[in-house]
Amino acid sequence: MLYTLKNQQLTVVVSDLGAELHSVVGNGCEYIWIGDPDVWKFKAPLCFPFCGRFYEGKYTYDGKVYETPCHGFIRPSTFAVEEQTDTSICLTLRESEETKKIYPFDFVLKVWYILEGNTLINRFDMVNPSADKVLPMTLGGHPGFNVPLAGEGEFTDYYLEFANPCSPDVFVMSENCLLTGKTAFYLEDGKRLRLRHDLFDHDAIFLCRTDTSVTLRSDKAKRSVTVKFDGGMPYLGVWHKPKVEAPYVCIEPWCGLPGHEGVMVDLATKPDMFRIEPKGSKTVAFSMIFE
Repeated sequence: MLYTLKNQQLTVVVSDLGAELHSVVGNGCEYIWIGDPDVWKFKAPLCFPFCGRFYEGKYTYDGKVYETPCHGFIRPSTFAVEEQTDTSICLTLRESEETKKIYPFDFVLKVWYILEGNTLINRFDMVNPSADKVLPMTLGGHPGFNVPLAGEGEFTDYYLEFANPCSPDVFVMSENCLLTGKTAFYLEDGKRLRLRHDLFDHDAIFLCRTDTSVTLRSDKAKRSVTVKFDGGMPYLGVWHKPKVEAPYVCIEPWCGLPGHEGVMVDLATKPDMFRIEPKGSKTVAFSMIFE
């Protein structure tokens, strides 16, 4: 089911399937990727309780091997609507028999969309309901944005620009999109990454040590999108479907990373996971500013 949030500047549509953002319209412009199934059927999916892939699609926990899809199980999961106003909605997912086949934990995930002027806040409240078990989890955003915006310019006219100069590292990925190491990444003037379709021929570009505000814009366009992410989301991915001249780009703040090539990960010791204490919680958020 689809739910609509609206104020004087933006109209936002959210689905209870995967708690996925489906549309953001303002000033006659649709900012969110249309989800063309011939290119990439999603629009702005979420990653939970894992980000990316694991080696052979498996991990271990407490001596048992579990299989998991890429990015976990959230995309086909139906959320319950816990709260809704004209400008906000809270969608909630809890463990089930199906999720425990993939992820043997009790959990509560609350996904908030909060509309404030021309800003959409995407907040995540992760709760551990267990009285005696630490909860390992992570999550990430995966919003796709139409490029060009409102037909203004061409794909290659657009670039990503960080608010402040930075010297990021890029994670080197194997052919299976698993980690192999990292190296320095060049940004024009320390701030700018110009878009080209062949940037993504080997899948996503994943960066760390970036600034926490990045804007999708073009010198030939009036419209732009700025993504701001808090300190709990230290990684940033940039992606579109490889080896396709796809008219969109995903800007992905993540809390965690994929597994390493050739290594069966143990979830109890995997880096880049939140470890939420019994009866504890963790909140992270990112914002999208549409101009």
